[in-house]
Amino acid sequence: MLRPNQLLHTYGIGSVADLPSLSIMPLGLDHWDLSQSTVISEDRLLSAMRAKVGDQLQSLRLPPHLPETSDPYAEWARVGVPVTLFPGWLRCSDIRCSRLARADSGIFELLRSHLPDRVRYVHSCRGNGGRRPTAVPARFVLACGNGHLDDFPWSYFVHRDGDPGAGHTLKLLERGTTGEAANIFVACECEKARPLSEALGVQAEQTLPACRGRHPHLGTYEPCDASTRTLALGATNSWFAMYLPVFSLPRAEQPVDQVVAEFWDKLLVLSTLDEATAKLILPTQTCWPELEPYGVDRVWAAIQRRARAEPDDDDRDNVDVRRPEWRAFTTNTRTELPDFTTRPEPVPAQHADWLRNVVLAPRLREVAALYGFTRIDAPEWNVLDTPDQRRAPLSIDAPIWLPCAEMRGEGIFLRFEESRIVEWEHRPAVKQREQLLIRAHDKWRAQRQLPPGQWPGLRYLLLHTFSHVLIRELALECGYSAAGIGERVYAWSDEDPAAGVLLYTAAPDSEGTLGGLVSLGRTDRLGPLIERALESARLCSSDPLCAEHDPTVHGRLSAAACHACLFAAETSCDRGNQYLDRALLVDTLTDNGYGFFAP
Repeated sequence: MLRPNQLLHTYGIGSVADLPSLSIMPLGLDHWDLSQSTVISEDRLLSAMRAKVGDQLQSLRLPPHLPETSDPYAEWARVGVPVTLFPGWLRCSDIRCSRLARADSGIFELLRSHLPDRVRYVHSCRGNGGRRPTAVPARFVLACGNGHLDDFPWSYFVHRDGDPGAGHTLKLLERGTTGEAANIFVACECEKARPLSEALGVQAEQTLPACRGRHPHLGTYEPCDASTRTLALGATNSWFAMYLPVFSLPRAEQPVDQVVAEFWDKLLVLSTLDEATAKLILPTQTCWPELEPYGVDRVWAAIQRRARAEPDDDDRDNVDVRRPEWRAFTTNTRTELPDFTTRPEPVPAQHADWLRNVVLAPRLREVAALYGFTRIDAPEWNVLDTPDQRRAPLSIDAPIWLPCAEMRGEGIFLRFEESRIVEWEHRPAVKQREQLLIRAHDKWRAQRQLPPGQWPGLRYLLLHTFSHVLIRELALECGYSAAGIGERVYAWSDEDPAAGVLLYTAAPDSEGTLGGLVSLGRTDRLGPLIERALESARLCSSDPLCAEHDPTVHGRLSAAACHACLFAAETSCDRGNQYLDRALLVDTLTDNGYGFFAP
């Protein structure tokens, strides 16, 4: 069983998920049954998704599910996300047989079960003590950089001169114990055999067929001129999610007004009715379970207040999801709402010269929507945007809804002093370092045939690097793993400048997390934590190689940064471990004069 958030980040539409005896792929949105799917009201995210997939988008929905019970035959067991078998080729697990064939060839028999982990194919060779051995998925597939995925062309590959058609028995043989591709052979009864090593690397260009443009999650083919690449089944680069998360922000001071604002698209029509009729209809609305704790009278009063109020910025289309979050965290006021609770905290005295505000957020609600995926190359490697031809679609036609997941958690928001940031940005030595990083940025984009520009700014690198060193230190203290702590960097220098970071953790449980992270944001604990984080950034175990790294040599987006000092898990970093440089924080072994926190 998969959690809803896993259907966005790990095993989403078009990915391959492993069962004990099968590999399956979640199907596209066209195949989903929405009868048990809940609509999520998050206007800012919906507006941002419309900018990416089109104005035809109507809603965001949670994956269909029912609460689990102890009865495995109950209705909940039949509700979920539709899947298909992939890859379509299977191999007999008995090493004396190793027969390789399509699952629908009639050679293998499907044993069904109401429990997904017991569904399997078997082969009738009776090679394992008289019992029929399990048929397991073939180990390799084909993919291309335009998001296509296909079965490996086993027969075409072994016969070299093309697929000879039916009637040939294939086997997948392993010689030796290393599992290397050179020791894996595809053999046919016609005495032809070929090692899998010829389907990898440079040789693959001569041995593999052209991409067929297959989207197995949609059941479609489309023209494609990209070269194919052999991937091991379950390879991490076979699927990269493209999703956008936002935080639920307050729209009103009172909880009842906040809930009414969230469901305003459904309650708007009630505001035009007379009071008696509206109160009669109100309990019949689908959003009533969320409104019921406040009572009909209070909800009706909130509807009237909302109808009389002027529309605010959250009611307009707004694809910039970070600016509203920045404004919400920098009001420096105490907020008590079920999905957004903030409490200003005094700044530690030893950091008052550069740290302007500290805000603790015991309650946060994050909603993320999946709008596509890539293969071979992660979307982060294009850093700011991904070409449309690389983004694989979630449905055959333009989607009218998108899957989303919601998580609840906690966080610590730190706002830097703008005047200190500006003063640091204008130092001659810092400007010199910036030019080095910009040249590396331009070279990186040129190597990928991307247009020049889209430099995120030096303050972004500073705040991003600070976020990573603090995540590592927080993970040692709060009990959460570093992979479970995420970041949100707010860094821009226009007419409404921003310089701050939010470090947070979230879980799909209805109650979220347990407060271990927020407790570290208290004045007496945060100051020493920051000092230890900055001290650890001065020296990396890979120095001097890490500190003296020149990003322009190979066109990298990071300078003094590596796995030993700054790189974080992909669940933590919102920029794919790009745009990091310890030298912008502190003096390193080889660079002095650039650090924001340098003495």
